[in-house]
Amino acid sequence: MHRLHSLIRTSPIALPFLKATHCLAIKSGFISDPYTSNNLITAYVKCNELNLAHQLFDEMPQPDTVSWNVVISGYVNSGDLDSTWQLLNAMRISGHVFNSRTFASVLKGVARACRIELGQQLHSVMIKTRFTENVFSGSALVDLYSKCGRVGDALVVFLYMPECNCVSWNTLIAGYSRVGDVDMVFWLLRCQELEGVGIDDGTMAPLLTLLVRVEFYSLVMQLHCKIMKHGLEAFDTVCGAVIKAYSHCSSLLDAERVFDGCVASRDLVTWNSMLAAYLLHKKEDTVFEVFIDMQSFGFEPDDYSYTGVISSCSVKEHKSRGESLHGLVIKRGLEVSVPVSDALIAMYLGFDNRYMEDALRIFFSMDVKDCCTWNTVLSGYVQVGWSEDALKLFVHVRSLFVEIDDYTFSAVIRCCSDLATLQLGQQVHVLALKVGFDNNKYVGSSLIFMYSKCGVIEDARKYFEATSNYNAIVWNSIIFAYAQHGQGNIALEFFYLMRERKVKPDHITFVAVLTACSHKGLLEEGRKIIQIMESDFGIPLQMKHYACAVDLYGRAGHLEEAKALIETMPFEPDAMVLTTLLGACRSCGDIELASHVAKTLLELEPEDHSTYVLLSSLYGRLKMWDEKASVIRLMRERGVKKVPGWSWIEVKNKVHAFNAEDHSHPQSEEIYVLLQHLKEGIKLFDSFVGQT
Repeated sequence: MHRLHSLIRTSPIALPFLKATHCLAIKSGFISDPYTSNNLITAYVKCNELNLAHQLFDEMPQPDTVSWNVVISGYVNSGDLDSTWQLLNAMRISGHVFNSRTFASVLKGVARACRIELGQQLHSVMIKTRFTENVFSGSALVDLYSKCGRVGDALVVFLYMPECNCVSWNTLIAGYSRVGDVDMVFWLLRCQELEGVGIDDGTMAPLLTLLVRVEFYSLVMQLHCKIMKHGLEAFDTVCGAVIKAYSHCSSLLDAERVFDGCVASRDLVTWNSMLAAYLLHKKEDTVFEVFIDMQSFGFEPDDYSYTGVISSCSVKEHKSRGESLHGLVIKRGLEVSVPVSDALIAMYLGFDNRYMEDALRIFFSMDVKDCCTWNTVLSGYVQVGWSEDALKLFVHVRSLFVEIDDYTFSAVIRCCSDLATLQLGQQVHVLALKVGFDNNKYVGSSLIFMYSKCGVIEDARKYFEATSNYNAIVWNSIIFAYAQHGQGNIALEFFYLMRERKVKPDHITFVAVLTACSHKGLLEEGRKIIQIMESDFGIPLQMKHYACAVDLYGRAGHLEEAKALIETMPFEPDAMVLTTLLGACRSCGDIELASHVAKTLLELEPEDHSTYVLLSSLYGRLKMWDEKASVIRLMRERGVKKVPGWSWIEVKNKVHAFNAEDHSHPQSEEIYVLLQHLKEGIKLFDSFVGQT
């Protein structure tokens, strides 16, 4: 019998061998021994053969608490909470007493599913049976409340535990790290050390995930020293977390030093952390090099590696590299991975509007789609201007009962903004209210933008005042709303109110403020904002800010100042800045500078129609007909066509779209007849006024 038990415990777990051992136990008569059966059930669970494990369990004449715990643990690890809960009830009905392992195992499954109501039921049973005082089941209860975001309840359970080990402390610290409470996390760390409980990799890794802003750089350095002092730098999770923390604190050099210093302990997580660091700092070429190097060192990339390197190719300059990666994904059979396919869809959408078909081909080939998949394609539809298709896709998603999140609502509300469909936007707003996303910062921002774009600035303001406006994203939307309505003074008032309420602005805030100054002609206010951006707020001017400033100076007729600002830029101007300058040249009538800027733009983006249109318009205003004709001829030779402007109207919850001389509408004949009558009526009215 002893040899049989040893055989089950020490032999490599392979299903054929396990079944042979099971047969041997039956033949020798030892299968009736609970100890033997429990070992076999454990082995079946490790082989992911839950059906066989459960079948053997059902055949046991007298299963004990260990037997119940092993089967329950198997269902917990498989993610089947319903079966776990049924077994737990059956165990209670059979008269078996729950022990610390029972509670710890089931609480793990409940925490994973975030079923707080089930956890509270177990908590009640644990209080009755005094298992909240047990360090193992108590720690599992702390973990449950922490993962469900109820850190206050987790702290209460923790404080009532008579004995807390390192796992208990780490679980509580991880919970407060998850909700972003930096002060509480460091207070707990100090208490843990004062209590004499040693810190380990489980303490440091979650703590470091909090320190992902520049102002935390010194704290990261201090923690890094503590990690070195306790000899934790060899742990892959800690090493990866330190790399991530340094990279998010804008210290890529320190991240590289950590990575170079852990050659002996590098694993796939460490490589992925460094890959993510380069991706964060927009070092696309280095990301690709790391992806190649990790394979040369014998590490097979996982889904995270592929999604990272594919994301680095989401610009047109890296199109060929991205297509090569797509080929590699197909070759290695990874197209079945939902995150990898999602990354490929996003990559093609990042190239150009013309690659939408490639993105959709991947989308329709996917057997399994998650919320991220639908959101990516919805955003793609919005990006290329296919707002009606996006709305149809949203309706389809709703019919499939797919889980939708704040990004889904943001994309759909953006479609309503683009189409200026107020009634439909209000319906989506009601749906967001029903599912509880109305207070989300992204959804709130989109709603403010939608009401503003539909011309109802009063509703945009009402919603802003009704929502939780502690976040810069929501403030940015209301500032943009008033800027686009030409009410620059009110937009500036919101900016100063934002400062007064200590809401930290971001780089988008200044784009909104400069846009407001530009549209209203507030030159001096705009100059002041440009000067204080970096000195008062620590936000250096980015390309968008320069474009806004050029627009501001151009509209005010200060073309030389706009030109001088571009010459002081620390980087080469992109097409956005140059197009803005070209527009300023048209306003000021500077044909010499316009020709120079247009020449550069035509080299950068020869397929963009706006440069040709702006230059042609300028030549027309100055009556330079030969030059205008040469621009039109160049457009024709290059196959560039002007994208027509569209107008639309919403009637009875249906959108009707038109462009100039359009006959695609089914009622176009009636529309043009009515239009002709209106023109004749206007002429008669004008002649009558002239006679009187």
